[in-house]
Amino acid sequence: MARRMTKASVLLYLLTASSLCSPAIGGDTVTPNRPLVDDGGTSLISVGGSFELGFFSPVGSTNRYIGIWYHRIPIQTVVWVANRQRPITGRSGKLSLDTDGTLVITDGKNSTVIWSSGPLALANPVARLLDNGNFVVEEEGGNDDPSSFAWQSFDFLTDTLLPSMKIGWNLTSGQNRNLTAWKSVSDPSPSEYGTGFDVHGVPQIFLWFGSRRYWRGGSWNGRQFSGIQEMKTDNFFDMVFVGDAREIVYSFYMRDPSVVSRLVMNQSGILQRLVWVEDRELWSVFWSAPKDQCDNMLSPCGPYGVCYPSESPMCKCLQGFHPKNPRSWDLRDGTDGCVRNTALDCRNGTDGFITLSSVKIPDTSTSLVDRSMSLEQCEALCRTNCSCKAYASANISGSESGNGCIIWTTELTDIKMYDSGSGQDIYVRLAAGDLGSESSQSHRNHVVVIIIVVSALATFFLLSVACFVWRRKKRRNRYSDEETHEQDMDLPLYDLDTIAGATGNFSMDNKLGEGGFGPVYKGKLRELQEIAVKKLSETSTQGLAEFKNEVTLIAKLQHRNLVRLLGCCIQAGERMLIYEYMPHGSLDSFLFGKGLELADASMGPSSLPVTEVMKCIKVGLLCVQDRPEDRPTMSSVVVMLGGDSALLPKPRQPGFIVAKDPSETNSSTSKQDSSTNHVSMTMLEGR
Repeated sequence: MARRMTKASVLLYLLTASSLCSPAIGGDTVTPNRPLVDDGGTSLISVGGSFELGFFSPVGSTNRYIGIWYHRIPIQTVVWVANRQRPITGRSGKLSLDTDGTLVITDGKNSTVIWSSGPLALANPVARLLDNGNFVVEEEGGNDDPSSFAWQSFDFLTDTLLPSMKIGWNLTSGQNRNLTAWKSVSDPSPSEYGTGFDVHGVPQIFLWFGSRRYWRGGSWNGRQFSGIQEMKTDNFFDMVFVGDAREIVYSFYMRDPSVVSRLVMNQSGILQRLVWVEDRELWSVFWSAPKDQCDNMLSPCGPYGVCYPSESPMCKCLQGFHPKNPRSWDLRDGTDGCVRNTALDCRNGTDGFITLSSVKIPDTSTSLVDRSMSLEQCEALCRTNCSCKAYASANISGSESGNGCIIWTTELTDIKMYDSGSGQDIYVRLAAGDLGSESSQSHRNHVVVIIIVVSALATFFLLSVACFVWRRKKRRNRYSDEETHEQDMDLPLYDLDTIAGATGNFSMDNKLGEGGFGPVYKGKLRELQEIAVKKLSETSTQGLAEFKNEVTLIAKLQHRNLVRLLGCCIQAGERMLIYEYMPHGSLDSFLFGKGLELADASMGPSSLPVTEVMKCIKVGLLCVQDRPEDRPTMSSVVVMLGGDSALLPKPRQPGFIVAKDPSETNSSTSKQDSSTNHVSMTMLEGR
């Protein structure tokens, strides 16, 4: 019985010892009796499952480190490393908690201390991984209250800033929390690249390479750091800046806990805001700095120079300044900056201020700040201080003009121009003689533009008027020539009897261009004579003067060729024009049904040469076709009138329309009242 009890006691002892010495798998705490060993699978997991702490090896390395990474993200993303400067070789490491609360990493081979958090004075310590990624040491039962933390990893940043982490200075303890990049993806030891606050003057965030500052994020203006324009679009985050007697720190918090984001100083010296994209399982760059040509170096345009990121050359002098070294400036080296055109005259009170809007305000390392002043008080203070070069609001998150006062008493450097709506305003002091230079130049530019526009409009107007007058004059001259042509024609040389005798029939002797009046038609100014002769009938009593006026009027109103041809071909006792006689219906029905109605009534049907009449009508219709390019020339007309009627092309629809009076009721009435038909014509230019 005693023997069985002894065996049972030994087994219980072994089980108890095993439970005390074995690390917790999936737990979130380390205690003095429960260390974390590097056995290839043991780690701590925060209670909410967001973060994991354990031993790891970076990509391409066999060295072992204690680190913290995201538990749920498949790509191992390390956000904190304890022993980043002293790795463990091999899998013999152990993380333990001493009884006073000191965290220690040792090499299990020889118990060499690799890393230590420093001595504490706790009675019953516990180390716990919180769900925000903070690894803390506190008294057991501390309820994770930050005020009870004896030590926390958030005070010892590596390359990553997580939500609720603080970057900056604890002015009470003198501790400065900076981000320092890994040397490489396989080496987490600190590189020369870092970021943090310079608390001189108005505190600003900088990027460093060693002790050299190479990028300035600027001071906090109540909304963002003045040199990080993209911060204004950080709608997923609440940003907090504290600048008081106890601390100067920046931190951020996620508005949506489901969004995973971090701020990282990477191995290339670039500060990045990264966001995890779950669907694509990758880290997306939300913004980064440096980002453009104005960020490639600190103050690339020198004192009183302004850098324009999207322009070339990128450097310009402030109003009232000119390049200090014009040759270097022309060679795109603006580091010497600019100097004043006119010296200030503060003592006589003639200086003034210009407003420079949407800028990254100048370096504030040597500036003075009073956060209780209004902007108006700030201006008054600057006016009375002859050392004051410029002033600006310290906080633009409230009223439109902002509040608080920043005053520059040294040169203005590292100014960058943003797009409208970004950055803030700064008010730069200038001598009275330089205050109007920009406005005067702007006014001159506006005047030049106005003069150019007015001149262009005036020139266009004058050319339009000249063109209009020229065309009117040309048309008037053409009509005048026609009137003169008709008034000066030789028509009065022929008496009525001669004319009447020449128009008694359609014989071959009276063909256009042949017979008795052939010589009269031919010739430059004698075409209308033939028209006039052919226009009159045997019974006409129309006087020559009246007829001349009629022909002149027709020439003004209608197509020139039409007048010529109608006058030649139509024997109309009533002296009606062809378009007044044009019947309704198709052109074909007119040519084969009613065409002969155009012949003079005095010519009996027996003596009527039907072929000649239809030839004249066809030629006349060819001359008044709707499309000018379809109409024959006068030389072609002469050939057509002397040729075979059967060979003439078929006329197309003429360029005018005749509408009957709605009151007409039958064809006989229409024929009797044909002289009163309503006529609608389309006036066309001739060939």
